[in-house]
Amino acid sequence: MGAQKILVTGAAGFIGYHLCKKLCDEGWIVIGLDNINNYYDPKLKKTRLELLSPYKNFKFYKINLIEKEAIKNLFKTENFDYVVNLAAQAGVRYSIENPYAYIESNISGFMNILESCRHYSVKHLIYASSSSVYGANKKIPFSVHDNVDHPLSLYATTKKANELMAHTYSNLYGIPVTGLRFFTVYGPWGRPDMAAFLFTKAIMEGMPIDVFNYGNMRRDFTFIDDIVEGIFRLINKIPSSNKNWNGNKPDPSSSFAPYKLYNIGNNQPVELSRFIEILEECIGKKANKNLLPMQQGDVYETFADVDDLIRDIDFKPKTDIKEGLAKFVNWYRDFYGEKYFK
Repeated sequence: MGAQKILVTGAAGFIGYHLCKKLCDEGWIVIGLDNINNYYDPKLKKTRLELLSPYKNFKFYKINLIEKEAIKNLFKTENFDYVVNLAAQAGVRYSIENPYAYIESNISGFMNILESCRHYSVKHLIYASSSSVYGANKKIPFSVHDNVDHPLSLYATTKKANELMAHTYSNLYGIPVTGLRFFTVYGPWGRPDMAAFLFTKAIMEGMPIDVFNYGNMRRDFTFIDDIVEGIFRLINKIPSSNKNWNGNKPDPSSSFAPYKLYNIGNNQPVELSRFIEILEECIGKKANKNLLPMQQGDVYETFADVDDLIRDIDFKPKTDIKEGLAKFVNWYRDFYGEKYFK
């Protein structure tokens, strides 16, 4: 059997870039798709793509997920074995400012992926969900076996909708689908709207950082390499019908259809104030903190139950926050130069 062909949407994004690199290194034929929008600095996205361009087994298409005919033609032309859908409008806070962007990209765009997977016989669709779907849930750690019907942001709502849409297509057309709830991903080549990047930049430039809920928040920060390893191992873990699934006691994590959900998180929440302390140690400079109340749409704590991940693929994210932040700060120093360190 020849090399398997896989589509990775959001290939110029943070997780997408790292996954494409891993797949290329492992000998897969990788087709990357991205619209390279300006939600954050396109230079970062273009540089990630430049790093992928030397790979002979990588090909890139600049397409927006909402371009229905372009997506359909791509599937028809390339004949994918697998699809990993990471393209989405991200960000909890931005969803309050620009809600329509989320419906367009995360709902309409995902619909085009589902329709194409249906018509072009994809073996397995993996898609990005989010820990934000847990919303108002208080039971800790967050489990894929718990109900998630009380989202606190439109971003979370669109991710929950993706899970429901995927289940519908899995049921109607037998498409094996796996949803991955990522928990606060950070690391080299990270997103500029995320805490590690925002705080590092501000501390180095001597600017204040906004610290919500006065630093009394906990996040299950998960290093990028652990996220990518989890995705990679799950590609060939194709879900099948759960013969024990019971409609009288419905388990949200699986189904009578070939459908599965997993958390990918570090299983070790860190207080935001501690996260900042570690960053200060890595940078060698103190933060000027602007202490603020909780932001609308945010949750106090995220904490991933990863028992299903351990059971099914014998893997658990393990990178310590100190090690991960040190790697991020080193990357930031290399990419943006030494001007903040003199």
